[in-house]
Amino acid sequence: MGETTQHALLLLLCLSGLVHLSDAFVFWTAEVGISYAENDNKTVDKRCECGVFGRNSPLEGVEGVVQLPTRDPEGCGLNPGYKRNANLSAWIALVKRGNCTFSEKINIARRLGAVGVVVYNADGTGDSTTHMSHTGTGDTVAIMIGNSQGLEVLNLVENGTNVFMTIKVGSPHGPWMDTYWLYFLSIAFFIVTAASIAYFGFISANRLYSMRQQKSFDRRLKSEAKKAISRLQLRTLQRDDEETMSDSHMCAVCIESYRVGEVVTVLTCDHIFHKPCIEPWLLERRTCPMCKCDILKALGIDDESKESISDHSPEEVTVITVAGGEALYDVPLTGPASTDPERQHRYDNRAYEEDTEAARD
Repeated sequence: MGETTQHALLLLLCLSGLVHLSDAFVFWTAEVGISYAENDNKTVDKRCECGVFGRNSPLEGVEGVVQLPTRDPEGCGLNPGYKRNANLSAWIALVKRGNCTFSEKINIARRLGAVGVVVYNADGTGDSTTHMSHTGTGDTVAIMIGNSQGLEVLNLVENGTNVFMTIKVGSPHGPWMDTYWLYFLSIAFFIVTAASIAYFGFISANRLYSMRQQKSFDRRLKSEAKKAISRLQLRTLQRDDEETMSDSHMCAVCIESYRVGEVVTVLTCDHIFHKPCIEPWLLERRTCPMCKCDILKALGIDDESKESISDHSPEEVTVITVAGGEALYDVPLTGPASTDPERQHRYDNRAYEEDTEAARD
C-alpha cells in the first residue's frame, strides 16, 4: 500500500508540472472587428478571429479609433508621431513589427494614451502571427495580427478613412487545448489509473497468497509435530526411579522436580520432560529444549512429509482425560501408542486439543 501511495503521489506531481508547463504553449486568439464609412457613406463592418493576444497582455476587450505613427511605422523612438484627434476618448495604435522590442512599442503608445496596441507582422509573412512576449507593459491590451490584415487597415487610415476597431477575447489554442491532446491525456490518465489498480490488486493478492502459504506451512509443521509426539516414549515415574529420588532432576521447561506418578515424555535424545510441559513446546519448536535435537528428523517424519505432504492433522482415535483434581491437558493418542499400557495415561491438555481442532478446520 505504501508503494502504491508513492506511485500515485509521483503521478500527481508529474501531471501538476505538465499543467504549469502548458501555460507557455496555450495562447488566446482575439476577435478583431473594423468599422468605417465608404465614400457613399455606406458603413462597412468586417470581423475575423485573426489576432493573438500577447503573453503579457490582459485578456480584455477594448475599442477605439485606429491611429498610426507617422514618423516611424514601427512605433519606436521617443516620438513616433501619432496623429490623433484630441477629442478622441479612446484610440488604438497600429504599429509594424520590427526595429525595437514589443515592450518598447507598447509602452510608447501607452504613455501617449493608447488603450490598446495592434502589432501587424513583418512583410512577406502573410496572415501568420506569433505569440509575442512583452513584459512590463502594465494593463495595456496588446495583440498581433497578420501582415495582410495590418496593411488593409493601414491603407484605409492613410487614405483619410476613420477606422473604428474593436478587440474581443477569442478562444484558447495550443497543444494542450487541442482535442487530440485531450484524448491523449484522458487515455494516459485511465491507463495509469488502471495500472495502479492492477498493481495494488497484484500486491494484495500476493500478500494474501503468502499468508495462506505460511498458514498452510505452519499447519503442516504442527501436523508433523503431532505425529512425532505420538511416537515418543511415555513413562510413568515410579518410586524407585532415579528421577524421583533426587531433587537435582527437574523438568527443564517448568523447572520443577519430578514426582512419583507423573508422566514424562522421553525424547529421541533421551532427555525427559513432564508430558504436559514438553508437548506445547514441541508443537511450536519441534526441538529438545536442552540439546536442540530435531524430533522430526530423528523420527524420519520430515522425510515422510516430503514424499507425501498432508495438510490435515492425523486422525484422533482416543482422547483421555484425568479424573480427580483440576483438569489440565487433553492428549490425542493415536496408532500403536494407544494400545501400549505404558502410554495409556489420563491427561487434560487443552492447548494440544485446540491446535488439533484448528489444524482439522
